[in-house]
Amino acid sequence: MAEPSPMKRFYALFGVIAAVGIGFLIWQMNKSSTPAVPVAVSVQPGDTAGFKGYVLGSETAPVEIIEYADYQCPACQQFATVEWPYVRDRLVQTGRVRWIFRDFPLSQHAWARLAAHSAACASDQGKFWEYQDAIFATQPDWSPSRDAGKMFRQQGEKVGLDAAAWDQCMSALKFAGRIQGSADEGLRAGVSSTPSFLIGGRIYPGVLPYDKIKALVDSLSPAP
Repeated sequence: MAEPSPMKRFYALFGVIAAVGIGFLIWQMNKSSTPAVPVAVSVQPGDTAGFKGYVLGSETAPVEIIEYADYQCPACQQFATVEWPYVRDRLVQTGRVRWIFRDFPLSQHAWARLAAHSAACASDQGKFWEYQDAIFATQPDWSPSRDAGKMFRQQGEKVGLDAAAWDQCMSALKFAGRIQGSADEGLRAGVSSTPSFLIGGRIYPGVLPYDKIKALVDSLSPAP
């Protein structure tokens, strides 16, 4: 049996190299540009020490509301983009409510923890609330993406983050333990779905419209 000619061997080898190269490019295109945030990380005391959540509002506000949310949850996005602006402007900024946001990433959402970590790294630069608004506003774009990390970085640049510092924070997975600690705290409080709100010692699941929140705040502390 005649052996393949040198040219045939060359083209066969070229085909193998090309196939490997194409496979590598596809892998590069499909992988996220940022590391995965571990789901079952062991929470250390230093991860949560002094952290009560992301706080907005006066320390002397008569009512405190804790929101537990998942950035990839459509209902959370609905609350953040429709109801939250009214709550922020009419209840938080007027001194009636002290608002606390806590992470509660759901296991069925592939990008939930990465989004939470992105926001934590934005908070490290004093830009949490601006970044949170941007992430919720663009949820329909990044949620189905194969590389949400790249889109999170782009949103960070738009709100004025130092991209190099953000990259370093993300690569170090600096806040993985904090995120897990917030999720654990939510479970202890009775949270089972997102969004959920802890108001006056009671958990209210689902999207709460502004009018409902205002009525609850009025019942706990009547408007002056």
